[in-house]
Amino acid sequence: MTPTMQAAVLIAPGKFALREIARPEPGRGEALIRISRVGICGTDMHIFHGNYAAENLPMIPGHEFTGTIAALGADVDGLRIGEPVVVDMNIGCGTCFWCRRNEILNCPDMQQMGITMDGAFAEYISVPARLVIPAPADVAPEVLALTEPLACVVRCARKANITFGQSVVVLGAGPIGNLHVQLLRTIGAAPIIVADLSEERIEMALAAGADVGVTDPAKLKETVLAHTQGRGADVVIESVGLPALYEQACELIRKGGHVAAFGITGAGETLPLDILRTILQENSIKGSVAGMGQDMHDALTLLTHGRIDTTLFTGASYPLADIQRAFDSFADRPQDLKTQIVM
Repeated sequence: MTPTMQAAVLIAPGKFALREIARPEPGRGEALIRISRVGICGTDMHIFHGNYAAENLPMIPGHEFTGTIAALGADVDGLRIGEPVVVDMNIGCGTCFWCRRNEILNCPDMQQMGITMDGAFAEYISVPARLVIPAPADVAPEVLALTEPLACVVRCARKANITFGQSVVVLGAGPIGNLHVQLLRTIGAAPIIVADLSEERIEMALAAGADVGVTDPAKLKETVLAHTQGRGADVVIESVGLPALYEQACELIRKGGHVAAFGITGAGETLPLDILRTILQENSIKGSVAGMGQDMHDALTLLTHGRIDTTLFTGASYPLADIQRAFDSFADRPQDLKTQIVM
């Protein structure tokens, strides 16, 4: 008989179905991963609500995952059955111009686990072995499942060339905003200013290492100027995905400053841009959304050595059978910066 497994299939926007389906078998160059933990990402919520990748439904979402190797296909070296791993969810061809530059999202053949193809809200997943990263056995699975979201933040900081002593504004104090704050603190950015409408999340951001928190949008610009000697911020990270916030970000940077475009907007949404000012002030905007390649390795290293306080990210979990409830209640639990599905 063909082995089976439980999987949560998003059959339509807002509707999961728990199904018994065939368990994948690892092909040549692949590894079968027995999944232990999967984080719910903001992208997963966009997919759940039908705002992103709806053309790929029905589909098994989930891409922030960790597990152990259950089986190996032919021609796989350097991995062993039973060891804990994390997985880079971005699959490129591996040979094109963009893949060689670790810009895999631009690969013409790019696929993403849980977004353009079936992902990790299941008991098993078969993945290219070259994307599997062995993890230390003494790091808890709930911490390892944070590798992918932290890798996204690592890549954003890398693309923005953030370094010590730089002033940075983070727009949005949700899960990713909190990780931005913690990484910025590790890098040595100062001051770190965070803006969010939620008092509760601002308090979390301050506890995570932010220097200043702002909940009143009308006071944000004057606060930024007051803490940057009237210049404006070196870098502003938009971590929400609202065109109005992107427009505000451009007003908060200093001359020669940088906007890190991180939050995902709706398709086709645009940003009014003062082109002449951008040219004369040598301002810049650069997009970055997904961690890949070395970003994943660096994120795992940071987690392994305790550079990130993961306490606020590991308190909320649901079994796979309750995935519908986990998604339905997500917006009502702002105190839970991360929710994970446990296999």
